[in-house]
Amino acid sequence: MAHTIRQKEKLIARVRRIKGQLEGIERALETEAACGEVLRQLASARGAMNGLTTEVMEGHLQEHVIDAPTEAERRTGGREMIDVIRAYMK
Repeated sequence: MAHTIRQKEKLIARVRRIKGQLEGIERALETEAACGEVLRQLASARGAMNGLTTEVMEGHLQEHVIDAPTEAERRTGGREMIDVIRAYMK
């Protein structure tokens, strides 16, 4: 996907922040932090994952559906997005 290559550094930075959030959750559980704190950290990590997912989905739609050079590529990009949305919604 060209859009992920163009935004590679930005996306990797987001993944690294999410990884840090998950490590924070692990530390909170190891140190027996209050459940409210663990829940706040979980909600924050989930929000970060949702944000990253949204950004990649937008790029996919823009490049592989809206700006696709051919109708066949547009259909393929649309089908891929449908598959991803189905998996995401499970």
